[in-house]
Amino acid sequence: MNQAVDLPEIKHDSAPEVPSAKNEGNARRLFVAASVVVFVTAFAIVHGIHSRAEAETKLQGLAQASAIPVVEVVHPRVGADGQEIALPGNAQAFNDTPIYARTSGYVDHWYVDIGAHVRQGQLLALIQTPELDQQLEQARADLKTAQANLEIAQITAIRWQGLLKTNSVSQQETDQAVSDLNAKRALVDSNKANVDRLEQLQAFERVVAPFEGVITVRNTDVGDLIQAGDNSTPKELFHLASIRKLRIYIPVPEVYAADVTNGQSVKVTLDAFPNKEFAGTVVRNSDAIDLNSRTLNVEVDVENPTGKLFPGAYAFVHLKVPASTGSVTLPSNALLFRSEGLRAGVVRDSHVVLTPITIGQDYGSAVEVLSGLTPNDAVIVNPSDSLANGADVHVHTKPIGTVRP
Repeated sequence: MNQAVDLPEIKHDSAPEVPSAKNEGNARRLFVAASVVVFVTAFAIVHGIHSRAEAETKLQGLAQASAIPVVEVVHPRVGADGQEIALPGNAQAFNDTPIYARTSGYVDHWYVDIGAHVRQGQLLALIQTPELDQQLEQARADLKTAQANLEIAQITAIRWQGLLKTNSVSQQETDQAVSDLNAKRALVDSNKANVDRLEQLQAFERVVAPFEGVITVRNTDVGDLIQAGDNSTPKELFHLASIRKLRIYIPVPEVYAADVTNGQSVKVTLDAFPNKEFAGTVVRNSDAIDLNSRTLNVEVDVENPTGKLFPGAYAFVHLKVPASTGSVTLPSNALLFRSEGLRAGVVRDSHVVLTPITIGQDYGSAVEVLSGLTPNDAVIVNPSDSLANGADVHVHTKPIGTVRP
């Protein structure tokens, strides 16, 4: 029998709940804000990536640019001035001589001392020679005897020659008389020469100045014994120097010997007179290179009318050496010393060309370049030791200009 089943009662809502307008506006604002945040974030990410890429590119460019060195260049100077070399030497008196006594005796008196200016022929000292005076008297007496014998021999010879014409005497006797005359004449000449010799020695009692000058040394005094024989050591009485003109001998190195010319004007300086120059003249040279020093001996004369310069002073002669024809001058700090030889770094089309050069004179801060460079070449100053041939370089925009020695 069928039984009735009770089913649960189903409740039906009248309609679904619809959101309000206020909730819809809030949702829209949240969406816009989220979109803005997403856009800003995306823009920041894209901009950051782009900035990093740009910075990396710029850094790479700077690195590449910094890898190319920047160099300063200088142009060699054409028509370089000649080099001036200072050569040392000792100033000497133009005439310088020791004065000795030529006769033996005792110093009777001396008339000049050191520093005295004397003229030629002036009496310097007087020597007593009693023994010499007696020898002269004896020689004069012998001369008179010889002259008397000569007179009688001459009379005899003339007489015998007259008797020979009348055959009163033989030819032999006449020849003997003539021969005796000639012997007596020779004896007179001998005695006269002896008298002249002793008179000359007696004249040396007066010690006189051989030339005008100044007495630099006096080594004698009254009563000194003077020995003037060949077997004795002579004693210097005075030393006389002519200082109106001085000689300076300088050793010129062989490399500059060809540039020395007689008559050439030079400049002379002395440490005793700083910032003062004296005019000198090259008067002569030895015309030969010394084998030991490899130098040319050159004499330079300096006028000294006031006697301001002293003999024996240490002097420097400034000799000008002309530059070689066609040479240029380059700073010393532009040279590169390599195993293959001397080089200069020349910039051509922003590349380095290591050019071999030949130098001549050395001016100290600059050198003379004989070959390898022209005035139009841009030579690198203070080049790096690692500078390679063909390397890229940038030239400094501020030019140094041309070099001055």
